[in-house]
Amino acid sequence: MGKHKYIESPEKMYELFTDYKLWVEDNPILVEDYVGKDAERVFRRKNRPLTFEGFCNYLEDNSIIANPIHYFINYEGRYEDYVSICSRIKREIRTNQIEGGMVGIFNPSITQRLNGLTEKSEVEASVKVTSLPVEVKPSPELPTDEK
Repeated sequence: MGKHKYIESPEKMYELFTDYKLWVEDNPILVEDYVGKDAERVFRRKNRPLTFEGFCNYLEDNSIIANPIHYFINYEGRYEDYVSICSRIKREIRTNQIEGGMVGIFNPSITQRLNGLTEKSEVEASVKVTSLPVEVKPSPELPTDEK
């Protein structure tokens, strides 16, 4: 008999992720700003991106599971039924971040780094040494042929 799973099924996992997405939508980040000649204090609503860490925190904050990482890495093959849905969740998070970065909702540079999309370029350099000045001095410890 298998060990009890905190998230009973892949369907329940996706239902929890859907709840997290709704929470993200309903809880934008409020950024303090000052506008106008009198610098009136306002709070601008900024879309909150989906993140794997945010989903994990959501699950813990709602007393579902403290750390769902075993589901996502299929720890010891115990979560085979969850592989497909966990892959789907990771793709949805990545898509949200990439698309949000592409249209300027999220910081494109951070989005690129988080998702391994930074441009990489190889630089080849070569150095040709034509001559090096060399000075040879006799060592005081070594005997010389001179008398």
